[in-house]
Formats: sequence, structure tokens, C-alpha cells
Amino acid sequence: MTIAAKSVQSGMIWLALVAMPWWITWFGGYTALGTRVIVMALAAMALNFLLGFTGVLSFGHAAYFGLGAYGVGMTIRYLVPNTPLGMVVGVLAGTLAAMVIGALIVRLRGVYFAMATIAFGQVFYFIAFRWNTVTGGDDGLSGWRRIPIQVGRYSIDILGNNLTFYYFVLACFAISVSIMAALLHSPFGRTLLAIRENERRARFLGLPVEQHIWASFVISCFFVSLAGTLYALLNNFADPHGLRWDQSGDFVIMAVLGGMRSLWGPLVGAAVFVLGQDYISSRTENWMSFIGLLFIVVVLFFPRGVLGMRRERRQP
Repeated sequence: MTIAAKSVQSGMIWLALVAMPWWITWFGGYTALGTRVIVMALAAMALNFLLGFTGVLSFGHAAYFGLGAYGVGMTIRYLVPNTPLGMVVGVLAGTLAAMVIGALIVRLRGVYFAMATIAFGQVFYFIAFRWNTVTGGDDGLSGWRRIPIQVGRYSIDILGNNLTFYYFVLACFAISVSIMAALLHSPFGRTLLAIRENERRARFLGLPVEQHIWASFVISCFFVSLAGTLYALLNNFADPHGLRWDQSGDFVIMAVLGGMRSLWGPLVGAAVFVLGQDYISSRTENWMSFIGLLFIVVVLFFPRGVLGMRRERRQP
């Protein structure tokens, strides 16, 4: 795809995202559903930074997603009723945990790395599930809400309204995507691609492979933690399900559906997953079966995902 074509594609995507609160109602949706699409897209793109561009599969990213959610919720409820501070605490909690865990598992590869991420993720899940007095246990952490932002003596309630909160989330998404794109186009990002394509050759060239994989893992978890804070603020609630391994599986499905080796692929996959879940679940309890069938079809016949399928059609 040429640079001009990529620019047109990006422009159309941003235009669709800016106008989403209006056009999503044409399909029976609502603003909060659009916000959920953006949040899940950020989480899937964060995972794809590690999976699609570094070539390392993690099934434990829900741990950092959930740490971000509990971090913001517990800060607002127990410490300081301040939304930006809660977001900072949530992101720091997820990122610091990723720095420690990443250092422990960075030398593992393939299924061993994936299983190790699941194991550490389940540790956080059971802590949240069992620590009833603080986390609320299986009932989740409630009794808190988004707090208006304080600017000096003034209180700006840009988070209370669903529409303004959507654009707040979209702004966070735009900044995050810009940072990830800049990193991928930097020498650091090119090194990650080299590791993905041939780790042995990259190591032979003298590249510090483990350090780059660790950095990619931490950056990925930083953005997925941010997505977790936004998801908790969207619902004014945090529960242990956000830490479970199947939530990580959802992120992987979103990335694969849209296209792992594309920056925008996980966004498309998240839109298909979230909107499909909302539509099908309103008609049957077995909605996951339909999503699973769609995932199987994409993996078998369109391994490059939805965006990759469009590229294949353009090729002679």
C-alpha cells in the first residue's frame, strides 16, 4: 500500500471515529457502545504491539488491563476522589507489574512464554477474587464514579456526559496510537520487526533481543493498563473478570480478526467483536459460538484478517 493510500485510509478511519456517536445509532447502537469499541481497540492494539510487531504471544494481558481498572477504582474510592490521579495510579500499577513480570519471563519463547503470562495473570485474578474486603470479590468494586476534573477553583464535568466522555476516550486513544505508530517507525520498532522475522539472525547481528522484547512487553502493558482505566471509568465499576485469561483471549481474537500485522487491524477486529457481541447476545445466549465460528473462518481462509483480505483483493 502506497503512502498516499495509507493516508487516505487513516483519514477515513479517524473521520469514522469522530462521527461514531452519530452513525452508530443508525445500527441500533449507542454512545457508550462506541466508547467500549474504542477502549477495546486500544487494548487490542496494545497487545498487537507485542504480538503482531514483535512476534511474541501473551495470554496474560488481562492482568494489566484489570490492574488499571482496579487502580483507578480503588484510588477514587479509598484514597483521593480524583479521576486523573486514579488513571495515573492504574497505569503505574499495570506498568510496574509488567516490568517485574517481564524481567522474569523474557527468556521464555513460544508456548512457554504464553503459559507463563497466563500463570501470572491468574495470580492477580485470584487476589482480586478472594480479597473481598478491598476489591469486592466476585461482586466487583463499586461505590465509586467518574469525578469531575478540578482546575483551580473550577470543576469541569467533561466526564459525566456520555458524549463528552467518548471524546475524552477518543483523545486518549489518538495519543496512544500516535505514540505506538511513532515507536514502530523508529529504529526501535524496526528492531522489533527484525526480531519477529528472524530472532536468530537478529541475535547474530548483536541486537540485545531480550532487552527489546522486555521493552516491547512493558510498552504493550502500559497501553493496555490505560485501556483498563478507561474501561473502569466507562462502567464506574471493576470486577475480577477483567483480570481473567479469557479476557486476554478476547484481545487476541480482536487482533487476529482485524489483522495482526496492521496498525489498524485490531481496531477493525475490536469493532467486529464488540458490535457483534452486542447484537448477537441480545438475541441468543450462545453469542460466543457465532464469534468463535467467525474467528475460525478468518483464521482458515483469511489469515491476514479483515484488512489483509482487502489487500489481497487488490493484488493482481
